[in-house]
Amino acid sequence: MAGLASAQPQFIASSGNRNLSDAPLIENVEPDQIVVPDKNSWRNFFAYMGPGFLVSIAYIDPGNFETDLQSGAQYKYELLWIILVASCAALIIQTLAANLGVVTGKHLAEHCRTEYPRVPNFILWVLAEISIVACDIPEVIGTAFALNMLFKIPVWCGVLLTGLSTLMLLALQQYGVRKLEFLIAFLVFTIAACFFMELGYANPNPSEVLHGLFVPQLKGNGATGLAISLLGAMVMPHNLFLHSALVLSRKIPRSVNGIKEACRFYMIESGFALMVAFSINVSVISVSGAVCNSSNLNPDDQKNCQDLDLNKASFLLKNVLGSWSSKLFAIALLASGQSSTITGTYAGQYVMQGFLDLRLKPWLRNFLTRCLAIIPSLIVAIIGGSAEAGKLIIIASMILSFELPFALIPLLKFSSSKTKMGPYANSIAISATTWFIGSLIMGINMYYLATTFVKLLLHGHLKVVAIVFYGILGFSGMLVYLAAIAYLVLRQNKEATHFLALTAPENREMANGLAGSSVYSLPREDIISMQLPQRRATVDLTDE
Repeated sequence: MAGLASAQPQFIASSGNRNLSDAPLIENVEPDQIVVPDKNSWRNFFAYMGPGFLVSIAYIDPGNFETDLQSGAQYKYELLWIILVASCAALIIQTLAANLGVVTGKHLAEHCRTEYPRVPNFILWVLAEISIVACDIPEVIGTAFALNMLFKIPVWCGVLLTGLSTLMLLALQQYGVRKLEFLIAFLVFTIAACFFMELGYANPNPSEVLHGLFVPQLKGNGATGLAISLLGAMVMPHNLFLHSALVLSRKIPRSVNGIKEACRFYMIESGFALMVAFSINVSVISVSGAVCNSSNLNPDDQKNCQDLDLNKASFLLKNVLGSWSSKLFAIALLASGQSSTITGTYAGQYVMQGFLDLRLKPWLRNFLTRCLAIIPSLIVAIIGGSAEAGKLIIIASMILSFELPFALIPLLKFSSSKTKMGPYANSIAISATTWFIGSLIMGINMYYLATTFVKLLLHGHLKVVAIVFYGILGFSGMLVYLAAIAYLVLRQNKEATHFLALTAPENREMANGLAGSSVYSLPREDIISMQLPQRRATVDLTDE
């Protein structure tokens, strides 16, 4: 048995203290698997490219576009530095998610299932599912707005038509993760091309844009509120689950250098993808700032700039820059909505599999996800029209701000834990930095939620009795919320991730002595095929 263990070092999934067994590493190698060569070469980087682009979609979804448009319209280029800071923080956090999957062979949702008791685990799953639905609502509404701009389809009809994207998702599943990555990368660059052309139409002042990027400034309470919205929208809960799962689609060498190379290349790849997303966000703010601060605006356009949303932006661009500018914006919005729909649905699959070990038919999972997002969007679109549908995007953003700590805290805890990550756990410096960034983002989001709630009470034209009742209810809920966060922060990790990595001296000597043979961790079949995994019996090496 010892000889077998040393001859094939790889991750062995731990079943924890429950009957819900984890999907083990797959022992058969399929011809279409993404194999990373067992040699040190910069060419290996191309084998790792892909997951970062799926993750980057969350930073350029319709919800982000709406916040970008408002910040540019109201404060021109003054808040661009917020995008720069938020993008850097997002890169660090997404790198932690990728490292967790690479080092342990399990994604974030699976770690939560093995670590937390049943009740907290179930609550975390419910919250994760709610966050995915909240992410899906702006995508549905954004796609409906885009269809309205391009083909004059009513918004409520557009909401129904977005349900057809489920058919596209089902078609994509048979081609696997690599084809999906290429499609998402194509859509990301389509969005980038559209907004770069918009920049040509709008022609913002380059020196003012650079000044806004590198000179921090906040003028007025309104700027502070928008800055909080921009920061809160940059890290999405479902993205952390998705990134830690997607990195398991590669077959990487299970050596010390192989693990380090995988972590390094995933960080570089994520940095490149997020840089593209950063450029798109800067372009949206710059276009909005240039158009709304133009000297030739008529009174109607000036009024639209005061409360700019996705729907008004199309008419504004058409009036100021011409019809082609409006069409480009609609194409970018359509690409954003559809790509976000794809990544959100697959994040939902991994969340359900990871937390509950529950395997639904893919078409059923997609149908449920679509319905939960379409139904509220359709009701609001029919009753309130496009204006109320736009407000639903803001509500969805608030829900995401509320949900973030319940994905971010477990990630920070697990990636800093030696019981989970072994020698690859975050150093003290990295742990301090990431906890500071995470605490800042969570603090900003909680401040945003609290101030919004207080404003609702004070300016909601409610009776005194209602204000007292809702105040007691709201602040009691806030105490429960803070207690739940404290539980996640203070609870010690108990479940170790059992793995056999080439870290011991004897294992390194063994690896060096393998003539012409490669030591790999086999990829997760459920991640490669983008299907929910089939249960397999874990091989007990002691019986060999």
